[in-house]
Amino acid sequence: MSGNHYKGHEVSCCIKYFIFGFNILFWLLGMALVGIGLWAWSEKGVLSNISSITDLGGLDPVWLFMVVGGVMFILGFAGCIGALRENTFLLKFFSVFLGIIFFLELTTGVLAFVFKDWIKDQLNLFINNNIRAYRDDIDLQNLIDFTQEYEDVINTQCGYDVRAKPDSEQKDSINVKGCVPQFEKWLQDNLTLVAGIFIGVALLQIFGICLAQNLVSDIEAVQASW
Repeated sequence: MSGNHYKGHEVSCCIKYFIFGFNILFWLLGMALVGIGLWAWSEKGVLSNISSITDLGGLDPVWLFMVVGGVMFILGFAGCIGALRENTFLLKFFSVFLGIIFFLELTTGVLAFVFKDWIKDQLNLFINNNIRAYRDDIDLQNLIDFTQEYEDVINTQCGYDVRAKPDSEQKDSINVKGCVPQFEKWLQDNLTLVAGIFIGVALLQIFGICLAQNLVSDIEAVQASW
């Protein structure tokens, strides 16, 4: 009787350790991003004065590290520990959380296509607000400077004395097209690459959900045979 205790029901080691290995990397990367965010806030004195977070005039780029790192940490923890300990609650949480993220990404893509004109106006407003706050946050300065130094985005000495030149000569020193039109052009030129990245991420998420659900089914089948 004891020899047939698990007969026909076993947990797939390949799926279990694949989920574990993938998510431990995800978990560590999430911790690294959160750590970088906390370090950046510490350097700016935000951690010693939490209320200063809301005093910034524009977007603090550190929030990107904190939010993305936090989501990766939670997902990685649930997937890693859930697979290692064969914990169905954590694995189901991992699947549901990943499914919610996938649904939000899909919804965001559809809404962005439907309301593209409104989003363009909001993006212009967002960029203008952050440019006004250029001197308020060193991380925002670095982000804007990095963007301006990328390939054909020209901005020599913040456009000093450029407008005194004829219109035909201004484009040699500053970008006269604006950020949003240039971003739209880049998006059109690289549409295949962008679409490929989004499809790849979506397939990876679906693959992760299927693997986690498969592992949950194996674990529950083994538990039911006890």
